[in-house]
Formats: sequence, structure tokens, C-alpha cells
Amino acid sequence: MSDTVLYDVTDGLATVTLNRPDAMNSLNDETKVALRDTLRRAADDEGVRAVLLTGTGKAFCVGQDLKEHIGSLQQQGGSALNTVEEHYNPITLAIAGMPKPVVAGVNGVAAGAGAGFAFAADYRVVADTASFNTSFAGVALTADSGVSWTLPRLVGPGRASDLLLFPRGVKAQEALELGLANRVVPAAELAAEAAAVARQLAQGPTFAYAALKESLAYGSAHSLAETLDKEAELQLRAGASADHKIAVEAFVKKEKPHFTGR
Repeated sequence: MSDTVLYDVTDGLATVTLNRPDAMNSLNDETKVALRDTLRRAADDEGVRAVLLTGTGKAFCVGQDLKEHIGSLQQQGGSALNTVEEHYNPITLAIAGMPKPVVAGVNGVAAGAGAGFAFAADYRVVADTASFNTSFAGVALTADSGVSWTLPRLVGPGRASDLLLFPRGVKAQEALELGLANRVVPAAELAAEAAAVARQLAQGPTFAYAALKESLAYGSAHSLAETLDKEAELQLRAGASADHKIAVEAFVKKEKPHFTGR
């Protein structure tokens, strides 16, 4: 496995860490492949019940490694952007479609595809020194990594247009007000707080969380009637889970449930 992406599983929590601090965790080909494959590994691992995605150093991820990209453009021309289909799309789908919750621990700037990966997560814990920047228009590109889908759902279409047409750094407090961040904490506490949130989810009803993710994604693109049918379908499945039985029995006994993730 590449050392540009670190992977650790402890007590049901998979921590995926972008590890190119000297390059602001920018995405060269090696890192993109490693991140894609590591996220798929976490999704397939039955022992993983939640995922924490974060970065080392001063940045979460500043998106495409432009130094490598320049060389690719010179050699490949427009085909250099096949990376969207080969890497960014699978990474975004792995995060958003993960059948378990994904927390983004945004330790620093998240720009371009880096912002897109954070937006695709289910929950964002953000350092007070961090920021988001769509960046794409600034380098004469359009949105990728799912930003044209996730961003309007987080901030609304009008604000999404503003942030994409006029890219700028959105600092942590504004990100919280806009809905890009779920929680802002002092930078020194980011690692511990993000891990605590992710560990709490790793101890929860994993099957129910997966159903909630599916329901939210479905509801964003379907009518109320269709969504009600989907909710009924998912509720039948959740109601048959071991964790639902555990929760009901614990409620009757006035005890705290200890979920198994099944």
C-alpha cells in the first residue's frame, strides 16, 4: 500500500489519512489510486463500522496536484482529465455510497476535489483554522468530485452558484453558518474531536445508518410519494436487524443498548 494514504482500523473505526503534508495533501496519481482503493477496502471490511477521513499537516486536501497535472497536459492533452472518471468519481461514490457513516476531519484547507470529498462525507468536523474553496473556476475548470450535486444540497443552489462562479476561501465559522461544517473546534482539538465523533458512530447501529444514508440520497432526487415507499422498504429491513431488537430490549430494561452493527 502507498504511504501517501494511511489506513488504520481500531475498534470498528477505520481512519483514512491523506499523507502528503509537504504537498498540502494534493492528489497525484499515486495518492488518488491509494485513496480510491483504501476507501473501497473500508467499505468491504465487515469489521469497519465507521470511517474517519482526514489529512496530515496543514491541509486536508488541496485537490489535484497541479505540478503533476501540468506534465500530464503536455503529454496527454485533454485526456489528462480522465482522472475524473478513473479516480475522483469512484472516490466520491465510495464516500457517499459507503454503507456506514463517514466523518471528514477537516484539519486545514479543503479545495477543489479535496472540498468535494469533504462535502461527500456524512459529517464534517472542521478546525477553526480550516477553510473550503471550490477553486475550479480559478483554474478554468468546471466542478468535479460530485460538488455540483453535494454543494447545492448543503448550501442551496444560489449560494452554490456564488461559491462556484466566484471561488474564494470560506473560513470555518462561515462554513458552519452556511452548512458546510457540522461542527467547528479549535485546531488543537480537531484530531481528538473528529475521532470521538467517528468512534461514537462506530459503536452505533451500522445497518440503520446505512439505511439513513440511502434514504437521504434517494429522497433528494425523488418525489414525496416515492420517498415514502423507499422509507417503508428500508424500515422493514431495519426493523429486522439485530440492532433493532437489541435497542428495543434495552429500552424495556432501561439499559443502554450495545449495538453489534448487524
